[in-house]
Amino acid sequence: MADEIPAYPFDRPAALEPPPQLAELREGCPVAHVRLPSGDVATLVTRYDDARSVMADPRFSRDLAREGAARLATTEDGGVFSRQRAGGSAIRDGQGHLRWRRLLSGWFTQRKMEVWRPRVQAMAEDLLDAMLAKGSPGNLTTGLALPLPVRVICALVGAPAEDQDKFAHWSRVMLTLTAYTQQEVDQAYSEFNAYVSDLVDRNRADPGDDLLSELTQISDAEDGRLGKDELISTVRGLLLAGHETTSNMIAIMTAVLLSERSRYEAVVDDPDLIPGTVEEVLRLDSTLSIIGGVPRYITEDVELSGTLVPAGSTVIPSTTAANRDPAKFPDPDRFDPRRPNVAQHLTFGAGPHYCLGQPLARVELQVVLGLLTRRLPGLGLRDHPSDLRLRTGGIAGGLQEVWVTW
Repeated sequence: MADEIPAYPFDRPAALEPPPQLAELREGCPVAHVRLPSGDVATLVTRYDDARSVMADPRFSRDLAREGAARLATTEDGGVFSRQRAGGSAIRDGQGHLRWRRLLSGWFTQRKMEVWRPRVQAMAEDLLDAMLAKGSPGNLTTGLALPLPVRVICALVGAPAEDQDKFAHWSRVMLTLTAYTQQEVDQAYSEFNAYVSDLVDRNRADPGDDLLSELTQISDAEDGRLGKDELISTVRGLLLAGHETTSNMIAIMTAVLLSERSRYEAVVDDPDLIPGTVEEVLRLDSTLSIIGGVPRYITEDVELSGTLVPAGSTVIPSTTAANRDPAKFPDPDRFDPRRPNVAQHLTFGAGPHYCLGQPLARVELQVVLGLLTRRLPGLGLRDHPSDLRLRTGGIAGGLQEVWVTW
């Protein structure tokens, strides 16, 4: 019987193509059981409306550190979503989460991120200059995609950008599915927490013009300021998300556009297509997260697509499948930067857990696309798209390396 439950994540025919099983499930079995690397069983939903409900409905809890929740990873703690984390549980759900978002949301408005655009532009220009100076072909991943988001998020939270290799190592280990041992995970958490704790203490003693300094000084009239454990959890999350996901997405975006150069050339010819192109890449991407959306734990029975999902189930909303649901996006596999509802994709989530940093991520992606198409109109992939390789063994996916020519 156990063999009848398919192993998840699914294999895929090529790095830039989604697993065909997702479309098959969306059409014929939109609420399906899958077996995770840990051996536990979860429920996978593949239609847009169901996935959005899972993300937005408060009955679907983000707290997977509870008894009975499915574990994703092969480590004893079950992975980053299941791990009991000091200071983290209070800001995962409910009023604690709303309080946390209130304290941070002022920093991540679209208006404030637009103020950062010139700084992001200057950082990107410097990195591209250095990459071009080394000559063609160039490793876009190490030359631009990884260092740019690290520099940006370090400037935002007041961390030294030269520590980027530490963040990259810690994040790879902490976001493991199958690649690292429990001992290695525990060591990464210990080192990262000690690093962030020291950063918090230094910024509290000598505040600067950055988010962390403001959070250490803030005194909210209703809720009081964040405690140190909450600050550590917050900064750790910002450093992880701020470099890992956006770095991967810059490389993915470049590969997706250059894999069919007409997409890239359209932006070269018409820079007004930059925002829509970024959104369409975000919608069609299938590699950024190996598992899809953040898993949820159901606190009461819920019906999805006519199927009763019982309380105590762990549900994974497949963003890859939902973003290609023809009921939401007509002709969903076609790349269309002018698609009228493209920004309604679920790549950044939905509801109360909608990605807080999405305005910054969008600015970075738009800056990079504008920079590349303006300065390198003849940019191409060094390798055939079928030779691109996925990063494996972790929750965060992405491509191993993207080499380009000019």
